[in-house]
Amino acid sequence: MSTIIDVHAREILDSRGEPTVEVEVILDDGSFGRASVPAGASRGTHEALELRDGDKNRFGGMGVLRAVDHVETEISEALIGMEATDQRAIDAELISADGSENKSNLGANAILGASLATARAAAKSTGLSLYSYMGGSNAHLLPTPRVNILNGGVQRENKVDFHEFMVIPIGASSFMEGIRWCSEIHHVLHDMLVDMGLLYGVGDEGGFTADITSNDEAFGLVRRACSEAGYTLGEQIGLAMDSAAKAFYDRRSHRYVLAGEGGQELSTSEMIDYWEERTATYHIISLEDPLGEEDWDGWVELTARLGNRVQIAGDDLFVTDPVRLAKGIRLKAANAILIKLNQIGTLTEGMTAIELAQRAGYGTIISHRSGDTADTTIADLAVAMSAGQIKAGGTCRSECIGKYNRLIRIEDELGSSASYAGAHVFPQWR
Repeated sequence: MSTIIDVHAREILDSRGEPTVEVEVILDDGSFGRASVPAGASRGTHEALELRDGDKNRFGGMGVLRAVDHVETEISEALIGMEATDQRAIDAELISADGSENKSNLGANAILGASLATARAAAKSTGLSLYSYMGGSNAHLLPTPRVNILNGGVQRENKVDFHEFMVIPIGASSFMEGIRWCSEIHHVLHDMLVDMGLLYGVGDEGGFTADITSNDEAFGLVRRACSEAGYTLGEQIGLAMDSAAKAFYDRRSHRYVLAGEGGQELSTSEMIDYWEERTATYHIISLEDPLGEEDWDGWVELTARLGNRVQIAGDDLFVTDPVRLAKGIRLKAANAILIKLNQIGTLTEGMTAIELAQRAGYGTIISHRSGDTADTTIADLAVAMSAGQIKAGGTCRSECIGKYNRLIRIEDELGSSASYAGAHVFPQWR
């Protein structure tokens, strides 16, 4: 037995310098677990509620002292005395203590911090690595990384409509080799942008921001960087896009308005045509949120047209919610899901979404958020659940690198037992 005897929380800073919740759980055998909670900039409408204070005199209203207080009162009272290794019971108790549909009473940030800290304490108590504790003896698959190298969209200082351009090392033989390839492409792109006088800086998720005037210019720069780094796009490297389409979808006109295409307004079918052309031209193997989060008919059409040769991943569409995912599976909308634990609020609910997706043959991508922390739980989760893919930002910024370095250590720890997912998690190569 590993009984919870203390739960403590504090307000810390995330990678954007904004406050977030950190939770510590202590067990009666002295085991200790700590977890911190990320936050997104591009958020789906249906995400669980992240509780903020709203006090404009502290952090511009972004403080999380109310969430911290909920951890130290209601959540602490609910968890003390419970068996830490029964994660399902822990998370059920957290959901019950909140009592709302979207975790708005205690805050998903307070609840998730307690859920993850408990899992970490329980792993320590059993003497296992976190991935082994969560996944058992079969946890051996290292995920294929989706590495951010160029930013636009809501993080843009340019006319690029799409949120993230990512490179995927599909031809690598190991996780370490794949990360090396992506790092080399990152540095080549940096030098290219400097030489061209286009570089602004680095975005929240580790991709470059640059003075780029169109979407096709951005695609072309990424393709050139891969080539100049010595890698063949479409064979060794695949391109992935997070378009965050809700940001350029006009709900009133039901059209997609693309600044990077001269302000062109596209219907859903025309937007699908656009993606079909770009996937062929630029070797795009994965599209994340290519359409709006409520454009269900469009998602169905897009999946029917491209789903056998392109991964079509729902983020804002599904928000890690098993109910919305079940709808997508029923409609045959998308063929993959982003898993962001703070969208749903507990480890158990996130794992349930992963299991549901895998049973339906959907790809699973464990993801960070743009306002992240040094917490590396998602690296262990990706291995524990044989997710096959991870999205943790660029090969710079310590909150991103920490997750990649954790996976490098896990690969080393597993030794000859480790496998690398590579291209085999994508529809066209399964």
